[in-house]
Amino acid sequence: MNIRMHASTVAGTVAAPASKSVMIRAVAAALLATGRTVIRNPSRCDDARAALTVARALGARVAVRRDRVTVTGGLAPVGTPLDCGESGLAARLFPAIAALGVSEVTITGRGSLLRRPLGLIEPPLRQLGAECASTNGHLPLRVRGPLQGGQTEVNGALTSQFLTGLLMALPLAPQDSVLSVCGLASRPYIDLTLAVMRSFGVTAEHEEDGGFRIRGNQRYRAADCIVEGDWSGAAFLLVAGAVAGDIVVTGLDPASTQADRRVMNALVAAGAAPEWNAVPGGPSAMDGVRISRADLCAFEIDLTDAPDLFPPLVALAVHARGRSVLGGAERLAHKESDRATALIRMFTRLGGDVRREGNVLVVAGGHRLAGGTVDAGGDHRMAMAAAVAALGASAPVTIVGAECIRKSYPDFFADLATLGARCVRLAARSSQ
Repeated sequence: MNIRMHASTVAGTVAAPASKSVMIRAVAAALLATGRTVIRNPSRCDDARAALTVARALGARVAVRRDRVTVTGGLAPVGTPLDCGESGLAARLFPAIAALGVSEVTITGRGSLLRRPLGLIEPPLRQLGAECASTNGHLPLRVRGPLQGGQTEVNGALTSQFLTGLLMALPLAPQDSVLSVCGLASRPYIDLTLAVMRSFGVTAEHEEDGGFRIRGNQRYRAADCIVEGDWSGAAFLLVAGAVAGDIVVTGLDPASTQADRRVMNALVAAGAAPEWNAVPGGPSAMDGVRISRADLCAFEIDLTDAPDLFPPLVALAVHARGRSVLGGAERLAHKESDRATALIRMFTRLGGDVRREGNVLVVAGGHRLAGGTVDAGGDHRMAMAAAVAALGASAPVTIVGAECIRKSYPDFFADLATLGARCVRLAARSSQ
């Protein structure tokens, strides 16, 4: 799918997509729970579908309806390999869960996931009683349990997703466990993991030294849960409003533990002044975030704990007068693409000025992008960043390979069109 975006004004109300981060964690917890879990407002993105596929292969019964997904838990692997699609979270979370069983299980994936590093999960799983072997640090990954518990060290500097898997699996191990954590990145995502675990009746204690103590022989209880709106996807909508319109984004939790809620800090720093507004017929006084086009100014923000905000905030910064500085660029090397390099290449092609200086991206903004053709490179967030940046460009922007948005936000272009953006779907031969 190739999309041509034209400069547009956006207006109206749109619901944030459901959080795939919450959805995948809820699916994992439901697999481990006794009984029938109902997941309401489910994410229907490719990563969420991959998690459901893995849960089925590990023994869960899954029924998908329009407004809910029902998961009847029971860890009893019925198929291998476990195909995680292109979901990095699924590939790093489910090995520890699969290791609770005694059967050998192979975990694999597709596309860019095959290039993403998985070797850091091997030493902790072995020290906790399981067998684990990657393929030169990548998928496919073989695991065999049973996971016993005990003590180990987890390197969290690259990603917190391995730690999420251990935290979710170890409450079911026969022994208590103590995890020492080195260089934890993305702490808000661990807070999100702990919150989902609590909603299913299990706990892990966060120690003062940054490690975790997990009591063994706990039991997950089936739950009725609602997946909150996704701040990662909503960040692109909020930037669209700041660049080109007056919109309200509903379904977001102002007290969410999602790391990408920090987009609000960046928008305030850039002069966009987002505000919580009541929505007619909504349940509370904080039903939606309203944001309007503003005279944007340069801003500085550290995104070490929220690296997924780099694409939308670079799109914001190119429209902001002055020199914006986004810190934490070392977290971008092992995403769906090398995002620092990809962002520089894409926005340079569109006439922007984005450079890397050590651990920061520096954006010299304030002039209109020239437009042009860019390739999303299979990275959903790059496609969405190009789209919202195009709303204020002087000429159309054509996005090649825009179908990759299905990974996290399949309705993204439809939602932009609902708000009034001119999104034209092109035949492949018309993209140049």
